[in-house]
Amino acid sequence: MNKIKEAFRRFMYGRYGNDRLNQCLLIIFLICTILDIFISNVHFSILFTSWNFIILLCIYFRMFSRNISKRYEENQRYLVLENRVRSFWGKTRYIQQQRKEFHIYTCPQCKQKIRIPRGKGRISVRCPKCGTEFVKNS
Repeated sequence: MNKIKEAFRRFMYGRYGNDRLNQCLLIIFLICTILDIFISNVHFSILFTSWNFIILLCIYFRMFSRNISKRYEENQRYLVLENRVRSFWGKTRYIQQQRKEFHIYTCPQCKQKIRIPRGKGRISVRCPKCGTEFVKNS
């Protein structure tokens, strides 16, 4: 068993290997495979099979590539995109959690978002950014 590990280690020396983009492609591959199993339409089956083939080729190409700098650059672009998506959903989830205890109003002057505690009745709100005052129900 150790000989096989050592042979694989020598084969992978100087090659890129696995990263977050490959992991994402693998998840997409698995989702397409599961959809192909459960959807019995011929057109969808052909579509998912072709997508699976292309995705699998991309995974192996990236994993065994010797152009490490290019694969690293591709992974960095993917990580920037993933970070944007994660931060968007994180902000959205945070705002939804805040809505349980606060009303979130937008200043009519500067469009700044302002949190007002619920249950305080009709109050005058002063924008901390521009100083505009407006009346809202809490």
